[in-house]
Amino acid sequence: MSGRVEKQRRFLSFPMFAVVGASTDKSKWGTKILLWYIQRNRPVTPVHPNVDELEGIKTVKSIVDLPSPTETALSITTPPKVTLSLLKQAKELSIPAIWIQPGASDTACADFINENGMADQVLWQGECLWRDGDGVIQAML
Repeated sequence: MSGRVEKQRRFLSFPMFAVVGASTDKSKWGTKILLWYIQRNRPVTPVHPNVDELEGIKTVKSIVDLPSPTETALSITTPPKVTLSLLKQAKELSIPAIWIQPGASDTACADFINENGMADQVLWQGECLWRDGDGVIQAML
């Protein structure tokens, strides 16, 4: 299995990113993660089933609608039951890297990740993009 730092570097090396869990509420972690990408000029697509635009960026309704899922790293900030559904979809779409924010997974998510051979491509054990991302980027320079 890949180490935490190696997985973080791999995640941040993808050419495109998507965030599931962002909303119009700037106090929510999903929106904070979306803004993290925007503030660092990273190409990001917000995913939201009911809103057409977040932070000035056109949304897609579902990860199924991502233009290049196999080249997109996915950030997830949703309740664990939603996260589990997203993991299943991500596996079907061959999304190569997934960062699940703290609180967005549970044992069912962990079991799915491990049982489906996804442990090398998913960060889910307390890693936080908002907290750790800048240090990872600096280490990559």
